[in-house]
Order: sequence, then structure tokens, then C-alpha cells
Amino acid sequence: MAVNKNPTMSQKFVAEVIGTAFLVWVGPGSITTFSYISGGNLPFTLSDLGWISLAFAFSILAMIYTIGHISGCHLNPVVTLAMAVSKRMSWKDAVSYWGAELLGAFIGAGLIGLVYGFTNAAQLGYGATNFSEANTGYVVAILAEAVGTFFLLFVIMGSAVDGRAPAGFAGIAIPLAVAADILVFGPITNVSLNPFRSLAPAVWQVAFGGTYEMPHLIVYFIGPAIGALLGVWVYDFITREQAAQTSTVREAAKAER
Repeated sequence: MAVNKNPTMSQKFVAEVIGTAFLVWVGPGSITTFSYISGGNLPFTLSDLGWISLAFAFSILAMIYTIGHISGCHLNPVVTLAMAVSKRMSWKDAVSYWGAELLGAFIGAGLIGLVYGFTNAAQLGYGATNFSEANTGYVVAILAEAVGTFFLLFVIMGSAVDGRAPAGFAGIAIPLAVAADILVFGPITNVSLNPFRSLAPAVWQVAFGGTYEMPHLIVYFIGPAIGALLGVWVYDFITREQAAQTSTVREAAKAER
């Protein structure tokens, strides 16, 4: 079978749609599943939180190894934003990726409604992320999302983007970073790290009779965007001199030859 080493933008678009749909269907969908099993009796236990973190990790792991060689497996608009700001992709391509990720997120959330019943899922919850204004507040929630996304992008840069990274380990390191974030502050913001992962379930939930404080979504846009940009900037900062030194050594070696 012939291997396409230069996928077109349309192929990357479809890959990102499918990958993001799978992420949102499995990740937030696992929250709906636990709500269904418990009869809607929340909050979740620590064991439930662990299984939900694994659901997110497994979905990301599967997609990295499935579409990573096609589109880079962003599945997240702030990952795309960070790649565009750091000039690792063009803004034109970034816009196409955002369209694919948004469409995929709504498809994935829609699949949750399809399997559980759209109205029933709205009562169980489509896995929308949320936080308590009384116990957490906007500032703390934004900071938590920023910190979590910072570490996620830091791992992405070191394991997938940097050409010196050991081959084949990004598919393990990145999902584990997401799972770790969920285990640490899952009860605080439900851990989004991904604006569209939060937006689509919230919209489906409200559209079919459920409730959600839509202004809360600002947390899941601002926090991840700040964290993603800082993650890339810090990684570039701590590796820039090393890269320059490596280049100098190579040039010196060539000159000696």
C-alpha cells in the first residue's frame, strides 16, 4: 500500500475532525457514563476520577499513533495557537485546524447524546467542565487551567515537537500529562486544557434542556491559551542556547574536516 508522506490540508482537516471527535466522545463521554451508572448521584469518587483521567489518556494515545503522522494530532485549538504564534505553522493552516477541531468537538459531544439520548444526556451531563464560583472563582480557575495547559504544552514540545526527542514516546508522555493534570485538579475546574472540549458539551447540554453557566466558558478559553503560549515560550527559552551550541559544534566539526 502506498504511503502518503505529504498529506494535503483537506486530509489533515479530516484527521483533526475525527481525532477531536474521538477525544470529546470518549473523554467527556466517560463523565456521562459515570453519571449514568451512579444514577446522577454526584460528586464522583477518587476512583471515578482516576478512570476518567484514563479515558482521556487512552483517547489521546490512540489518536497520536493514528493521525499524528498526518496532522500532528493537535485536537486542541490552543495547541494550534501555540504552534502558529511560535511560527511552527502558518496562520492560514491554523484557521483550518481550528475549524476542524471545532467541528470535531461538536460531533464528539453529539455522539454522547446519540448513545445516551440527547435529552437524557443533558440531565446526566455531556461532560462539560465547570467550577464553583463560591469555592474557586474565576481567577483561581483561570490560573489552574493555565498551569495545567502550561505543563501539557511543555511536554508536547519536549516529546513531540523537538526533533531531538526520543522517537516513539510522545504517544505515552502527552496522554500521561493530561491524566496527571486531571488527577491533580479535576475537582477544581474539571480540567479542560482545551476550549472546544469545554464549549461543545456545554452547548449540547443547554440545547437539550440541561443547565450550564455559559459565562464560565471564558475560564476555559483564557486559561488554556495563556498556559499554552507560556509553555512553548519557556521550552524555547530553555533550549535555545543548547540548540545554538549544538549548531556551533557541528559547524566546527565540518570546518575541521
